[in-house]
Amino acid sequence: MTVNDIRSQTREELDAQFKLWEQPAYRVTQLLKWLYEHRATTWDAMTNLPKPLREQLARHYGLRALELVRKQGARDTTQKFLWRLHDQSLIESVLIPANPALYGDPTDRHTLCVSTQVGCAYGCKFCASGLDGWKRNLGVEEIVEQVLAVERWHAAESLKVELAPVPPDGATPVETDNAKREISSGARLINNLVIMGMGEPLANYDNLLKALRILNAPWGGGIGARKITISTSGLVPQIRKLAAEPLQFRLAVSLHGATDDVRNQIMPVNRKYPLRELTSACEDYQKKNGRMITFEYILIAGINDDLRQIKPLAELAHRLNAKVNLIPYNTVEGLSWQRPAEAVQEAFIKALVTHGVTATLRREKGHDIDAACGQLRLRTERELSDAMKS
Repeated sequence: MTVNDIRSQTREELDAQFKLWEQPAYRVTQLLKWLYEHRATTWDAMTNLPKPLREQLARHYGLRALELVRKQGARDTTQKFLWRLHDQSLIESVLIPANPALYGDPTDRHTLCVSTQVGCAYGCKFCASGLDGWKRNLGVEEIVEQVLAVERWHAAESLKVELAPVPPDGATPVETDNAKREISSGARLINNLVIMGMGEPLANYDNLLKALRILNAPWGGGIGARKITISTSGLVPQIRKLAAEPLQFRLAVSLHGATDDVRNQIMPVNRKYPLRELTSACEDYQKKNGRMITFEYILIAGINDDLRQIKPLAELAHRLNAKVNLIPYNTVEGLSWQRPAEAVQEAFIKALVTHGVTATLRREKGHDIDAACGQLRLRTERELSDAMKS
């Protein structure tokens, strides 16, 4: 029998199970605090739960933490995490601090880019995620755990700073259980989610939506629905389904081309759901929730950076009240695509703005840490394979 991981369960499901066990309702509240406030990874850590209940939980549920295999930090403080799952598969998450606020004021907003699949089946020609094919969907708990694992890492790093020795002329910090507890259960680090990591999020629709409900819930991750953006390469039926969801998640479309000719060249999904159908589904989404859509547009030299793309892209953006997020291509080992010169990037965004489009250009976020989806995982898997052969 497959054992459900505890972090795949909603509060309602846990309430029902605890009722069957004849446990008082407040025990569920205690359990959830351990899972999502203290981010506990063992049953023994949940010290205010009776031992018989902890043993019962251990028999009934899994409690698996992600294993950190590698972490890379960029010069711009973007952090990339490579995690190992229970079946030895590898996935990635990327922590992206916000740019400084207006006039250089600091900001404490942190965005986590989350994966939803091991590999990808959609075969976008420029992407590293699908180079070794699709292996499986992530479970609800594996999506949720990416947020908790990054926050555990951050808490551990904060503890090192908090308890580090100080110069002789200062007071010596004292390591206490209270200090550890204060840091480990402090304010949340992650307050924005972008579901844009490895995989096609809407191809794992049910698991993703349940995970996001847990991460949105006050008893769970506490991340507002409007702070959560779901990306898709263009799965039309699922976009329509998402439009009917009561929680108003944001939608980002991985467009990467404003004509069918360009999208057909680099995105096989466009042959099944061409721009006409994709546009119709996006209109349906916007009518139902009124939220602005984002077009993700990776600029690839000689493919979609031609100024002839500007007019159709601007027409789409105006029709859907969409903003355009331009992303210079992150080069991938084994693929021939290149990022355009900076002058080409600047000319592209200038032309969009001239056409009245709200657009941003990501100047540099993680290019020096293989931050494109799947790059670190692919390189690590190949290194491990080579090591086994030698």
